[in-house]
Amino acid sequence: MAVDVAIARPELLQVADAVAREKNIERDEVLEAMEQAIQKAGRAKYGHEKDIRAVIDRKTGEVKLSRWTEVVEAVENEATQIAYPIAQRIKPGIQVGEFIVDPLPPIDFGRIPAQTAKQVIVQRVREVERGKQFNEFKDRVGEVVNGIVKRTEYGNLMVDLGRAEALLRRDETIPREAFKNGDRVRAYIYDVREEPRGPQIFLSRTHPGFLAKLFAQEVPEIYDGIIEIKAVARDPGSRAKMAVISRDSSIDPVGACVGMRGSRVQAVVAELQGEKIDIIPWSQDNATFIVNALAPAEVTKVVMDDETRRVEVVVPDDQLSLAIGRRGQNVRLASQLTRYDVDILTEAEESERRQEEFRKRTGLFVEGLDVDDVIAGLLVTEGFTTVEDVITVEDEELAGIEGFDEGVAAELKRRAQAYLDKREQELDEQRQGLGVEDSIVELGVFTTAQLVQLGEKGVKTLDDLADLASDELIEIVGAEAMDEEQANAVIMAAREHWFAGEGEVENASDEPSA
Repeated sequence: MAVDVAIARPELLQVADAVAREKNIERDEVLEAMEQAIQKAGRAKYGHEKDIRAVIDRKTGEVKLSRWTEVVEAVENEATQIAYPIAQRIKPGIQVGEFIVDPLPPIDFGRIPAQTAKQVIVQRVREVERGKQFNEFKDRVGEVVNGIVKRTEYGNLMVDLGRAEALLRRDETIPREAFKNGDRVRAYIYDVREEPRGPQIFLSRTHPGFLAKLFAQEVPEIYDGIIEIKAVARDPGSRAKMAVISRDSSIDPVGACVGMRGSRVQAVVAELQGEKIDIIPWSQDNATFIVNALAPAEVTKVVMDDETRRVEVVVPDDQLSLAIGRRGQNVRLASQLTRYDVDILTEAEESERRQEEFRKRTGLFVEGLDVDDVIAGLLVTEGFTTVEDVITVEDEELAGIEGFDEGVAAELKRRAQAYLDKREQELDEQRQGLGVEDSIVELGVFTTAQLVQLGEKGVKTLDDLADLASDELIEIVGAEAMDEEQANAVIMAAREHWFAGEGEVENASDEPSA
């Protein structure tokens, strides 16, 4: 007598349709969750180790349960595999890798199996829902969203976005603003992470991108791409700086962002709890951009170092407090905006420091070249900073200095060379006194001054040098003298004698014995 292995359950399709509508997910995904639940119940009845599969007919709701056994050459798992010769007797013509499918009678769900099946379906539907939420919101990072405060947890706000829940941490809210349950809140999505408990959506009202997006909503020219926001720096709730540029020379980017009688900027200020916003024109010239960023303070001089991203700004004495700002706010925001470390000097401080540098360099030439203050001062005025500069400059250029001639130039070069030779000898004696071996000198990569620096740090032999890491060597000799690639090359050169010794031992072992 044939076994009834399928049963029509149209109510399953109705349930699947209802869940799909409620959770806004695909009907097939709900039916797959139901199939997994039936499979789990089937394995609980017929054996967890067996390959039990369930299929729900998408048109009739008919449930089919079956056991699948793989045909293999050598059986490793008797519960899910069958040997090829035996399978041939059961189903002639079957091949290795195919399956024997045995229909099973439908399961009569009792209270416990039904509860288990429900849990599996709920879990699977929740996973699908979470996956859909993550895929939807991961592409919305950088958007401004509106939500309703659902609850507060230790000062952090859980915000209902309608289709998902997001977290607005206390440190991502503007100081002194408070929200209650039910309040509407506007915030910026700055991160979406997929975590075991589901997708986590993180909101911020302090992020620089929040201010930029608010302006994009208020200023059509920004939304249309005519005006571009190049940089934003914020001290949330207090003050912000925003750099803008226009791609249309007929449109003033600052004026467009401010709006008629400040209407546009005031709308953003109101959303940010009164945060004052300085809108400045962006410039491709870094010096000009830094001057603009320090507004409203006036700047008289800018000295830049692009390699270290540092800049010295000289301002009139009466502009110092304005340039620095309350608690350093103005200069800090300007530094964040331009990504330069900004040092503020008054004209008096800069003049005093310039005089001190002049005195120091003049004294260097007086001592090194044995000349008077007048000649030393002339050299400093002409841009000479070290005694080495006197050696490397062309004779004609040195003789061309006002008050100098060929004889003076030749004598200055002779004295400079004598000074450098004497200093080199003193440094070499110091190197020897520190015990730095000649083998390091013979590498030919270090100056005598650097050899002294190595000795002072305890690096005295090739083995000491070979044991260093590249960053340790760079720290000793200075980043301006050596980069990481050069440091690695020097360390490998110091290690060569290790490998040479190994080669000699190997060659000796290869020689035939007498």
